[in-house]
Amino acid sequence: MNKRTQLEALLFVSGNEGLTLNELAYFLNEKTETCFQLITELKTDYEKNDMSALKIMEVNHRFILVTKAVHADLLKEYAQSSIKQSISQAAIECLAIIAYNQPITRAEIDQIRGVKSSGPLQRLASRQLIEEKGRVEGPGRPILYGVTDYFMDYFGLKSLEDLPSIQELEEEASVIESTDLFFDRFKEKFDELDSDYEGSQIEEEL
Repeated sequence: MNKRTQLEALLFVSGNEGLTLNELAYFLNEKTETCFQLITELKTDYEKNDMSALKIMEVNHRFILVTKAVHADLLKEYAQSSIKQSISQAAIECLAIIAYNQPITRAEIDQIRGVKSSGPLQRLASRQLIEEKGRVEGPGRPILYGVTDYFMDYFGLKSLEDLPSIQELEEEASVIESTDLFFDRFKEKFDELDSDYEGSQIEEEL
């Protein structure tokens, strides 16, 4: 299997946390020198290819796959578009977990959901609903996620205490023995908050 495409895949799924050279070498079972050469080649190809929207950045010795600055305005417009039209169930799950457990790492979110969460986290971050709240002191220094002020404002929350009671949601879920209910009820509560918020915005405009 092509090592360069494997490296590209690893950078993609690692999201905005990125990977260090040593981590890439471990997963690819290659020497760090070889991995650095692969990264350099891929980075050069992205820079030369006008048909690609991607590029590789190195931040604090971690390599991250990002979009080129030329698309900033387009992505900003996308990020500010209506949340209801495109937010997925996976993103709702991640958002619920973060809101009730922040600060929390991606690995902890993955453990709760039982599946990888890099994609939904990227979507939530691009929509300014979650943000980095710090990093864990330890190997890899994973990002700690939390909700943003925009999240609080969008749903009309003054504090996280205004969220639906987690005890109430867990009790309902235990009765039906379905973990999915927790996230369904969370979304329902947020839909109610969202409707109230939009209504108040209309009244203010009038």
